[in-house]
Amino acid sequence: MKDFVIFLSFFVLLAACIAVFEWKNQRSYAAPAQAQPEPEIDLAARIDSLGIDLQAIYLTIDKSDYELKVMADTVELKSYSVVFGGNPVDDKLQQGDQCTPEGVFHIKARYPHNKWSKFMWIDYPTADSWKKHQAAKAKGLIPQNAAIGGEIGIHGVPKGTDPLVGTRHNWTLGCISMRNEDVNEIYPFVEVGTEVIISR
Repeated sequence: MKDFVIFLSFFVLLAACIAVFEWKNQRSYAAPAQAQPEPEIDLAARIDSLGIDLQAIYLTIDKSDYELKVMADTVELKSYSVVFGGNPVDDKLQQGDQCTPEGVFHIKARYPHNKWSKFMWIDYPTADSWKKHQAAKAKGLIPQNAAIGGEIGIHGVPKGTDPLVGTRHNWTLGCISMRNEDVNEIYPFVEVGTEVIISR
């Protein structure tokens, strides 16, 4: 009888160990909770819901983060991925350096573009751009006969090449490039005179 009790106790203990093992095993292989993707922000709807005046809108472009933000006062309305010229690090000092200029600019023209969907032309070179250009000549950083350049803007990509932006391929000569659907989304809210702040 004593042997039977010992055997029964051993059997109960073994069954309990197996049950605990199975419970832990099931927990360890349970599918992790899937994070729900944040809903895509519709820029037009956000501007409308906040009652934003178009004249309050401005753009900030961060060359380090490859990001363009549509702003109104201190409110970020939406951000977008962008790419730059072949040299995405340095400030533009002369024509042909493939740099994107830094500073405070304004949109001076905007129009549809047959290659890049839309083009929003900024007023580079500004007075500050000229100061930096002349200082670079004085320091011997650029040739004395170097031209300052121009025709810098925000635009899309050639049709079918949106991945250039996603992979941070800096393909322009100094302009800021966005995916076509993105440049099309911000285009209605960017006017002649809209401020564009480009920093690094």
